[in-house]
Amino acid sequence: MTFDELGLSPQILKAVSETGYTTPTPIQAQAIPQVLAGRDVLGIAQTGTGKTASFTLPMIDKLSRGRARARMPRSLILEPTRELAAQVAENFETYGKYNKLSMALLIGGVSFGDQDKKLDRGVDVLIATPGRLLDHCSRGKVLLTGVQILVIDEADRMLDMGFIPDIEEICKKLPFTRQTLFFSATMPPEIQRLTDAFLHNPERIEVARISSANATIRQALVKTTKDGKREKLESIIEKENVKNAIIFCNRKRDVASLERALQKAGLSAGAIHGDLDQSVRTRTLDGFRKGDIRLLVASDVAARGLDIPDVSHVFNYDVPTHAEDYVHRIGRTGRAGKSGTAYTLATREDGKYLAAIEKLIGNPIPEDDAKPAAKAEAAAAETPETETEEQEAPKRSRSRRGGRGRSAAKEEAAVEAVEAVADTPAEQPAEKAVEKAERPADREEAPRRAEAPRRDERSNRSGGRDRGRDRDDERVVGLGDHVPAFMLRAVKLPKKSSKDEAEDIEMESEDA
Repeated sequence: MTFDELGLSPQILKAVSETGYTTPTPIQAQAIPQVLAGRDVLGIAQTGTGKTASFTLPMIDKLSRGRARARMPRSLILEPTRELAAQVAENFETYGKYNKLSMALLIGGVSFGDQDKKLDRGVDVLIATPGRLLDHCSRGKVLLTGVQILVIDEADRMLDMGFIPDIEEICKKLPFTRQTLFFSATMPPEIQRLTDAFLHNPERIEVARISSANATIRQALVKTTKDGKREKLESIIEKENVKNAIIFCNRKRDVASLERALQKAGLSAGAIHGDLDQSVRTRTLDGFRKGDIRLLVASDVAARGLDIPDVSHVFNYDVPTHAEDYVHRIGRTGRAGKSGTAYTLATREDGKYLAAIEKLIGNPIPEDDAKPAAKAEAAAAETPETETEEQEAPKRSRSRRGGRGRSAAKEEAAVEAVEAVADTPAEQPAEKAVEKAERPADREEAPRRAEAPRRDERSNRSGGRDRGRDRDDERVVGLGDHVPAFMLRAVKLPKKSSKDEAEDIEMESEDA
């Protein structure tokens, strides 16, 4: 079957042929005729199967007949992320260049002013993320009562990101007689409930088993440790001679730290996650598409639907906590019938997540065939963890030191003293003990200049925090165990003049 047999207009067929596509994918071949016929469609297929073109092509054909009115879009496409929305907009520009259709993109990170101007002129196609669309609705800048076609793309991702309440609110603003196209890579029970509520007698199109991975992707499991994960990643990149790759992390802060580590290792790397400005995210994705960036470290914001051609490898640096995300992540490679490789780096703590993934895809992830001396490597990898614990132990002791009482501090000082004695010659402690035993009590009140070196040594060893206490803890016989330091200081009297001395002598003689 070719695109000519699907009933599309000549203008669209010309644009498709210029992109180099001649044969539609299975979901395109089944969905396009149903959309042209005006039926609701429920499309289920894994990523990389051409879902976007299966609704953009027939929408352009249907919207080419009609005219948009101000602030009343004729069609609405909801996407979970800014990148997906921008990608769909690019598809409309590519396939609709011979049709005079207006389009607006409502996403975060862009000023409201530019978006308001487009809405005021009227748009045929409105592509938006749920949050930004509701912002415009609350400001009275857009009315959804004229929407003829509604597309909910990546519905399962909408569920994961918590957009379902927003979608339900948006659907209340739409006309009941609309045509709804619902696309999802997976079909959990919650999504099934939404299809029952939003769709009317839909045509169900399922081109692959639910939640299955693409057969063109070679999957490999690499067992490692938390501390040895980055080194393992770098060795695989060097061994495989990776052309380009997307490396997925679960947390945004890990994305940034891994990007810096790869750059320090001399590798071309960029990062993308939800906290970055939209301009930075767009610039990074463009650099990766053009080949200026070899390794793209990303959170799951790049896992859904992004069409980046010729990605040779995907690395799950962190095992995804949601099993469905595994299917979406590895779907960034092996697209459009090409082959790809997906590595998953797993530690001992990832056992339950791996079990959920293997249950979802229906088979275990094969272990990497090219892992040399796995047992020796695992044994060596255990050493850094032990050393790390030993290095962290003094830190924990220091962190608890501030909250302990004086008795604990004295005990610690005693331990330090024992360690200091152990480092001195054996005869030295005995000599000091004899010297201290023979020393008379009144020597305790000798000038403190003799004790200063030892106090300075104790102060340096304790980081300076006991300097005041060293001065105050001098033992004084007959006055108790503790005397304030100011009472022990020598009093310097002002030097008397000869006149004062004469008066003192005279007063002494009178007293006599």
